[in-house]
Amino acid sequence: MKINWGTGIAIGIVLFIAFIMFFVIRMSTDSQYDYDLVVEEYYQKDLAYQSEIDAEKNLTLLSGAISGEKTDKGYLLTFPQEMMNNKTLDGTVFLYRPSNKQLDFLLPLKLSSTQLLIPDERLLDGRWNITIAWDQDGKSFLYRDEIVY
Repeated sequence: MKINWGTGIAIGIVLFIAFIMFFVIRMSTDSQYDYDLVVEEYYQKDLAYQSEIDAEKNLTLLSGAISGEKTDKGYLLTFPQEMMNNKTLDGTVFLYRPSNKQLDFLLPLKLSSTQLLIPDERLLDGRWNITIAWDQDGKSFLYRDEIVY
């Protein structure tokens, strides 16, 4: 049987379409390629973005910077002294794992000293985004950082 060039082009087009359909179906059904949104309600978060910018600017009102370091027991955050003197401090520490949504967790910000330890068993090796948000004396504060644990 002899195949002319028209039949060859038709067969090539059908094979190309089958190749593309194979990858579309594979990417749609394979859980390995399933990605979540960074935040569920991103429209509401976008509307509140200016208040986050203002809260980050309020960090300059503090006498020192927030710092963190990896220790044997976990990740140790060090806060300015003036945060200890405030009894009305109310806030949270949120750790976000970009690679796995199930590893994200939220801790209440309760300071008994100028340091806060995030336990080693809660953190896996890799990249984390840490967000510390608190209200102090009627002002909102927001600290963000990327850490590699």
